[in-house]
Amino acid sequence: MDKTHYEKLSRMYLGARINRDHFPTTTCAIEHGLATISLEIDPSYFHALGAIHGLVYFKLLDDSAYFAAQSMVTDSFLLTTNFSTNIIRPVSEGKLAATGKIKFRSSGLLIAESTIVNEAGKEVAFGTGHFAKGRGRLSPEIGYI
Repeated sequence: MDKTHYEKLSRMYLGARINRDHFPTTTCAIEHGLATISLEIDPSYFHALGAIHGLVYFKLLDDSAYFAAQSMVTDSFLLTTNFSTNIIRPVSEGKLAATGKIKFRSSGLLIAESTIVNEAGKEVAFGTGHFAKGRGRLSPEIGYI
């Protein structure tokens, strides 16, 4: 694949409104079949017990697995069709890094696994997602520039 594709995907991800408005400390690195999304923890992500809410784990896992899959597809916008999330330990500070990797690819389905580690390198969550081509195209209108 062309490195330009990965750079466009990264700009599309970082430019998405949810990331700009709610997760501004996110970073994104994409290669062929691999994506790493990092996030600095902010207290605004906490639930009542002072650790990050499950949506943060899910978002990092889904996003890293998704972009690992999308790195291998240049014509269509992929859709998450299924995602399983497993949370191992609570997180209340520091930086998290989620890495997604392709595990399976067929003509109609991509499966990727992702893991999140904390700054000490301990795994805090893992997941598996299924991704399929949607009707939408990768285009400048959706931030693929």
